Amino acid sequence: MSRKKGKVITIFSTKGGAGKTIFTLNLAATYSVLKKKTLIVDLDLYSGGIALALNIDQQKDIYNVVDDLNNNRFTIFTDYITSYNEYIDVLACPKDPRTGSKIEHKYVDIIMANAVNQYEVILFDTSHILNDINLAALDKTDEIILLLSNDPIDLKNMKSVLAIFKENEITNYTVILNESINTHKDIFTVFDIKNIIDNNINWVISRHFHLPQIDKWVLAGNIPLLSKKIQRQKKSDYKRFSKIALSLINDKKGEIKDE
Repeated sequence: MSRKKGKVITIFSTKGGAGKTIFTLNLAATYSVLKKKTLIVDLDLYSGGIALALNIDQQKDIYNVVDDLNNNRFTIFTDYITSYNEYIDVLACPKDPRTGSKIEHKYVDIIMANAVNQYEVILFDTSHILNDINLAALDKTDEIILLLSNDPIDLKNMKSVLAIFKENEITNYTVILNESINTHKDIFTVFDIKNIIDNNINWVISRHFHLPQIDKWVLAGNIPLLSKKIQRQKKSDYKRFSKIALSLINDKKGEIKDE
């Protein structure tokens, strides 16, 4: 019996500072709690922060995949992966950002083709630029998360991207409003934001999930939602992440239960 292929999810925002990387890490943590083997691919080729945030000292990264493929040295995909815990692995962005320009969009397909046979969930963390790399990920992914904040420029950019999606009949996206970032900004209500972007908001990460000491978590290489203390303190948000995670992979079973 053949193994079911993994679900590919691309996380995209239209502006820096929307909390995309921390959201990606917390989503991966949720899949980890749900015992879903997960790979995070850092497609922010010039300033990605996944490996740095997790204190991972990767021996190889996404550039090594490309370089070895070009020079007939590529053998096993797992040679380029660094493990964070039992369920979370990482394919890091280039250590040297100068090599980012050498990674062509065609390699996104190759990475996906290798990953879907070995992982239940593959999370592509992108930059906020609609370049060839990100467009390839958005085009080939199973699900797209559009993460936005309560910021006028962010909302205007998101409206433009959603217009492009609708024009091209792209429907496999989920819009998530991250109110836990920039909590001092409450210019617009959720109703206002829906009208501005001319689209529904599928999920809201509430301002109650704001972690004022997030820098300490990053410095320690820890993911907030893997902490039992945070799971208890932010129970409603923790369960919301569970619902989001399961909805993205069409899994109606296994939701995180109250202890």
